[in-house]
Amino acid sequence: MPEFLDATFTLPGSAGLELTVWTVLLLALAGLAAGFVDAVVGGGGLIQLPALLLVPGISPVQALATNKVGSIMGTSTSSLTYYRRVHPDLRTAAPMAIAALLAAVGGAALAANIPAEAFKPIIIVVLVAVAVYTVAKPKVGVSTDLRWTGNHHYGMAMLVGATIGAYDGLLGPGTGSFLVIGLVSVLGYAFLPATALAKIVNFATNLGALAFFVPHGAVLWGIGLLVGTANMVGAYLGARTAVARGSRFIRIAFVVVVAVLIIKLGWDVAHGR
Repeated sequence: MPEFLDATFTLPGSAGLELTVWTVLLLALAGLAAGFVDAVVGGGGLIQLPALLLVPGISPVQALATNKVGSIMGTSTSSLTYYRRVHPDLRTAAPMAIAALLAAVGGAALAANIPAEAFKPIIIVVLVAVAVYTVAKPKVGVSTDLRWTGNHHYGMAMLVGATIGAYDGLLGPGTGSFLVIGLVSVLGYAFLPATALAKIVNFATNLGALAFFVPHGAVLWGIGLLVGTANMVGAYLGARTAVARGSRFIRIAFVVVVAVLIIKLGWDVAHGR
């Protein structure tokens, strides 16, 4: 490895943590990949958060909070890209996002008191059920067929948003994927409009979590802005790809990401993490 990659420096707003050039390149690459994956179907945190945890001296809470900065920058980009090209229903997105934001604040507050390990086995079971459901029903999510109209539709959207928002604040991995499957399986959207709506709601859940983390001084802004800039580029490319390829492509990507989530969380449980 070239010697210059081992050179160290400190980014402003990073609590004095020293980064090597190699670490910065790794974080940028992770942010780019996370933004792309997250824009297509969610689950970018599986890439970005572990990369942040590799920064020497960073605490788990700092990594989680800083990850939210990168994620919110990416979801803002993908949300805008989807809005311009897919025109998601803001009458559904707005109440769902508000419910998710408020629940995410509560979930982040609970995260300090409830160990994530207590929830991981339950989440694995849910993810397996989701994967089986998606594979067993190949026509699910191909076209939009809403199950409710009017206030019933908006009420269910808020319930889905609040449930997954609380999960995002409390634990986080795979939030975008959970939003997509909730919009597809519960409300009846096709994968493409579901992904477009999920990005708007995911922006709100990230904002809710940051509303808790920022006052507590947990965010490392220098590192967060670095990762977030790369995430924005990946998010733009991912959203453009999803729009061009359509719901069938997103469905395949969704199954792959859910499978990775199951493996990752299963590994954590097996090793007591």
